[in-house]
Amino acid sequence: MGLTSYRRSRSASLDLSEARAIISQKADRVTKRMCGIAGLITQDPNERIGAMLRAIEHRGRDDEGVWTSPIINDEGRRVAFGHRRLSIIDTSSAGHQPMVSDNGHLVVILNGEIYNYRELRDQLTSQGRTFRTQTDTEVLLAAWAEWGEDCLPRLNGMFAFALWDEKERQLFLVRDRVGIKPLYYSDTGTDAGEPDAGCVRSVVFASEVKSILASGLIKAGLDRESLHQFLTFLWVPDPNTLFRGIKTVPPGHFVKWRDNEMTTHEWWDISFAEIEEGKSDAWWQEQVLETLDRVTKLEMVADVPLGSFLSGGIDSSSIVAMMQRHSNGRRIGTYTIGIEAEDLRYDIIPDDVQWARRVNQQLDTDYHEIMLQPDVAELLPKLVYHMDEPAIDMAIPSYLVSRAARESMTVMLSGMGGDEVFAGYPRQMAMKIAGAFDPVPQLLRRPVMNALAHALPGGMPGKLTAPLRNAKKFARSAALDFEDRYLGYGTYFTDEGKARLYTEEMRSANRGLDAYSAHRRYFARVKHAEPLNQLLYVDLKTFLPCLNLMTTDKTSMAANLEVRVPFLNQEMLALTARMPTRLKLRGLKRKYILKRAAEKLLPREVVWRKKAGFGAPIRSWLRGPLQPMVDDLLSEETVRRRGLFRPEEVRRVIAANLSGREDYNLQVFQLLTLELWQRAFIDGVKSQLPSAKGAKCRSLGHRPRYKFNQVSER
Repeated sequence: MGLTSYRRSRSASLDLSEARAIISQKADRVTKRMCGIAGLITQDPNERIGAMLRAIEHRGRDDEGVWTSPIINDEGRRVAFGHRRLSIIDTSSAGHQPMVSDNGHLVVILNGEIYNYRELRDQLTSQGRTFRTQTDTEVLLAAWAEWGEDCLPRLNGMFAFALWDEKERQLFLVRDRVGIKPLYYSDTGTDAGEPDAGCVRSVVFASEVKSILASGLIKAGLDRESLHQFLTFLWVPDPNTLFRGIKTVPPGHFVKWRDNEMTTHEWWDISFAEIEEGKSDAWWQEQVLETLDRVTKLEMVADVPLGSFLSGGIDSSSIVAMMQRHSNGRRIGTYTIGIEAEDLRYDIIPDDVQWARRVNQQLDTDYHEIMLQPDVAELLPKLVYHMDEPAIDMAIPSYLVSRAARESMTVMLSGMGGDEVFAGYPRQMAMKIAGAFDPVPQLLRRPVMNALAHALPGGMPGKLTAPLRNAKKFARSAALDFEDRYLGYGTYFTDEGKARLYTEEMRSANRGLDAYSAHRRYFARVKHAEPLNQLLYVDLKTFLPCLNLMTTDKTSMAANLEVRVPFLNQEMLALTARMPTRLKLRGLKRKYILKRAAEKLLPREVVWRKKAGFGAPIRSWLRGPLQPMVDDLLSEETVRRRGLFRPEEVRRVIAANLSGREDYNLQVFQLLTLELWQRAFIDGVKSQLPSAKGAKCRSLGHRPRYKFNQVSER
């Protein structure tokens, strides 16, 4: 592969036509990888944009491009956009980014896909717009030129993009409706940010945090409020991140920079205000099938090999069945991941393989089965590096099945999102069961439920592992009011648990923080909606983008794979938003109308099988291959030196988990990956980035003991 060549500006006063030429390309037609974007507004941005792109090189090697503006203000700042590309639509060099409008007023970099770009192209052509390529990026550029911000509701896709308006001197950072694609940013001049000593005020953004850090414009520091949230949920609600001074663009929002001011604007929200009553179940079944068929076909648009994950559950199986209708006789490539029987001894997740095989027999796919046998102690630090945050257990199988699929596929469809739009999670059913006890006075309910929760063991091996764990978690929260009950079902370290865990300094620093504040704001938004829709709304704004979609994006990126999610297409979101809740959860039957519709596609035993979560056998691994790592990274000496937690409480949690008295497996795994994250990012891998002119931006710390480099390819 040849080295990237950047063509620098000849003077500070070059015009826009010359600025458009400051684009570098690197074509590598051997390996196709995902897309990533990066950019900044600062002095001498070319000193930094190259390092930012190298940090996200794994997201795309088909093409690399850089665009740099003329000086935009009296401080001598310029705008630089950078892009790494995996060619999916129009794989020729015509899709090169950054892309500049014909008049030079607009520049855009796009990560993701606009599925309805052909329809939009026809509309824009009828209004006099002309096109040079077959790319969705050029359609996006023309749509913004025609309609401005009002183009956003017209876009059907998964995307994160940055757009510079040279005429108005303003930057837009835009994220899709539900957060399928990530986008991070930092304004180093705000109180929240912590710029390196001597660095001028700057704005920096990227698809991944590691790219922002590679700019050298902001130090990696731990945000304590976000840590408080992370310990509660296993993840951090948008727009916070564990990095102090680095935020996400929230789903359905855009961030605008102009005249040194950054403002956040919401451009999309889901509404449950127009529920369609009076229609039969049969009518709704047809609507579900027609919509799923249409969005699956729409998301199959690609000029490269395309397949699907297959768990044997209703969501992925329905997607595969619909894909068959539009495959022109080609067998759909499907990939599933299984777990060894020994690893399931302590775990609560059933093995999907038998069901995936059953679906394959029915649909006759090009079936691939992978057994989960990683060197988890070696893989885990590398996944933490790729995710920019502590890894959840599902990250491991998600990466491994993505890596296996990438050997023959470039794009995969996934059933993710079905639980969020059709109410498929056990906690939603648990809310309904617990609601039946609401007439019982709390003075009676709480002592009974607390006694039950205390009496039940949480982590004993055997067939009762899952029922006992779920019963214990149910009892802990069932006596609370509506909001707190639901939040309790998603809580890992309670407020009392965090108080025991924290050092005195941390308890003092976090006094008064409400980890649930973001969730409560979302509950307040939909307080007039039906109770089930309130739960779905909160999950759509928090759990879905901040955990599930983020994990899927980062792990598939690490495997050089694009993953699409038809259940989260805007057409499906609109359909389920106006659907009566009795069709989502009927009695104790979750995803009722989807299952009734899917009976026309799949065997009945597959449709009505017990739900299986997607995760890894963490309980077995913590007692096996990960135990030496736990003993090392969560040792008394290590915990005390870190200064966040009380070593004796960490050891108590580990011991209670190993004994089976409590199911603290995810909490132990959480503390383990938190320490890995701090070693990778906070302690710091020495940066190779040169300092900007006149700045004193130093690298951080020492190189950590564990290997945090990118996962290797097969």
